[in-house]
Amino acid sequence: MTKTINFAVKRSHGVAERARTWYQEFREIDLMCVVYNIKQAVKQ
Repeated sequence: MTKTINFAVKRSHGVAERARTWYQEFREIDLMCVVYNIKQAVKQ
């Protein structure tokens, strides 16, 4: 299930992260997951 969600997030928002530090990368990935969850909630 996790791989499916990761694939969907990468497909819709791009593969590469733009952040330079690990903290910024974490925040970017976290925000991508939040956006994905909101989109899924709106779909239903």
